[in-house]
Amino acid sequence: MQAFILIWFGQFVSLIGSGLTRFALGVWVYQNSGKVTQFALISLFGMLPGILISPLAGTLVDRWDRRWAMLLADAGAGLSTLLIALLLFANQLQVWQIYLAVAVSSTFSAFQWPAYSATTTLLVPKQHLGRASGMVQMADAVSRLISPILAGSLVVTIRLQGVILIDCVTFLFAIATLMLVQFPRPRITVEDNVGKGSLLHEVIYGWKYITARPGLLGLLTFFAISNCFIGVVTVLVTPLVLSFASATVLGIVLSIGGSGMLVGGMVVTAWGGTKNRMNGILGFTLLGGLCMVVAGLMPSVPVFFVVTFIYFFGVPIINSCDQAIWQSKVAPAVQGRVFALRRMLAWASLPLAYLIAGPLADQVFEPSLAVGGVLAGSVGQIIGVGRGHGIALLLIVMGMLNMLVSIGGYLYQPIRLLEKQLPDAY
Repeated sequence: MQAFILIWFGQFVSLIGSGLTRFALGVWVYQNSGKVTQFALISLFGMLPGILISPLAGTLVDRWDRRWAMLLADAGAGLSTLLIALLLFANQLQVWQIYLAVAVSSTFSAFQWPAYSATTTLLVPKQHLGRASGMVQMADAVSRLISPILAGSLVVTIRLQGVILIDCVTFLFAIATLMLVQFPRPRITVEDNVGKGSLLHEVIYGWKYITARPGLLGLLTFFAISNCFIGVVTVLVTPLVLSFASATVLGIVLSIGGSGMLVGGMVVTAWGGTKNRMNGILGFTLLGGLCMVVAGLMPSVPVFFVVTFIYFFGVPIINSCDQAIWQSKVAPAVQGRVFALRRMLAWASLPLAYLIAGPLADQVFEPSLAVGGVLAGSVGQIIGVGRGHGIALLLIVMGMLNMLVSIGGYLYQPIRLLEKQLPDAY
């Protein structure tokens, strides 16, 4: 656990730095372009390359020393961030260069995530996997809480260049903590021997491992569908809040989301998660969908504050329960390739969400709820008309769809009974 905590702390510091850059660049792009589509493309380029390379990255993680895989990932992401800083200092930064830099960072993150997750399984006793996942979620939450507030202040004092340089320093800190720890090698199992072979064979084996277990395949499908709706909402949050309030309020809303994640992460770290982890996943996903609907029906700053906290409170519980299930049900020696493939398939719907969110908001929903729009006399009488209300309607639709996915997941027996029907792998 001591080795895990040291690694966790290094990644936690790096997360704060990445959060500073993410917030500052997002606001910069949206304020300079005024378009949801250009803002959404940051999320697309930050996700798609990592998804595409994940199966190969996960297989290589199983072959390599996992510490060196994490070192490679942190170093590569840090260099791409440094490139943005240098372009800023030269006053040459353009939006397309930001897309390229986040794409490079996404590629390296494809190695970091499966290596980090698989290493956690080796370092943490099985009964504490839920708590370890809670710590990871808590680190993400603190980053979301602190980064927007710090970024808003630092951009004024040290400008965007300084913010990005701070991010580079946090990458160096994460690398230093990794250098201090010796990672254990996974115990060789039957699954590992069966899965060995050519690189292509090992990639395919990760898919066969999942499809041979209907509960895991069902859980993976559940998250792929849910993530599509959540991806649309992720893109909508910044333009929706900026339609009704200032960038300062946006920072507060995001920080409240971070505080909700922090509280949820602290709760799941101390608690370990629900006894039946699937109930935790399905129940809090349903609650999250309800929060989206309420935010869309009553788009105002006080409502954003409340529903943002409640929604993000459930996120670490959902993620820690999901992570603990996979860590306990998948053999450690093959977790790199299985987790990477799981990441690719669960997140495969996100690029689609990022691509359609902008055009749906800019060309369909916003014009429909503009003054005199086709829905102004019907839906507009309920949620209002004008700038931002079309985005609010799209948020309602995504929330309702996410609630339906939760109900469908509960009705599908292999998902509901996954923990009872599938034995632990070690």
